Amino acid sequence: MKPTLPTLLSFNGGYVDTAGYLSLQGLFTAHVTGNFVTIGAALVFGTSGLVAKLLALPVFCMVIIVTRLISFILPARWAAFETMLNLKLLLLIVAAVLAIAMGPFANGNGAPAIIVGMTLVSAMAIQNAANRIHLSAAPPTTIMTGTTTQIMIDIADLIRGVPGAARDVIRSRLRRMCVAVASFAVGAAAAAMLFHAIGSWCFALPPVVAFLARISAKSSLSAPTGTPGPQAPH
Repeated sequence: MKPTLPTLLSFNGGYVDTAGYLSLQGLFTAHVTGNFVTIGAALVFGTSGLVAKLLALPVFCMVIIVTRLISFILPARWAAFETMLNLKLLLLIVAAVLAIAMGPFANGNGAPAIIVGMTLVSAMAIQNAANRIHLSAAPPTTIMTGTTTQIMIDIADLIRGVPGAARDVIRSRLRRMCVAVASFAVGAAAAAMLFHAIGSWCFALPPVVAFLARISAKSSLSAPTGTPGPQAPH
């Protein structure tokens, strides 16, 4: 079965976050608020990568602001979404080339690690913004805490018993959210295994997945009238 756009994005979200964490001295490139925890650990234990972790959130926020402004500047909604995916793909390619050329990163505070880290943070910021703006009906693709919470709430509601129409809505939502969590988990596991096997070369995969996501989005955008577009690709 052909994977949907949110499935591919969720895989990349888990993959890039895990690969970045393992390669860049504990830097979260997608779940950037997680860096607050690792900043505390770095301060206490003197571990590497403090500078990159401090930069991650402001860079993430700035890229989302710019991405949002781009979505207003471009004339058509589909063009804005397409542009976001293209920019994210370009950033992932740049990050892969730099990581392979400059890795491994023994010093998380060094310029090579910071450059690669902020490039990945920027790519994931764009994915977050695109998800929020243009795929609002889909679950988040880079952080699964809220999605997992909603899954448990929906399971509890089904156990308790709900009317037929509401039950159908819950089951449909559950399917989408479970696929997102599973895809994210598979991406995270794949990143860990490939990093262990090939080191910085593991960063070659996210651009490939992003390109497949770009093709999936293109198919949705060019679908005939009456076919769901990017807001409901699932």
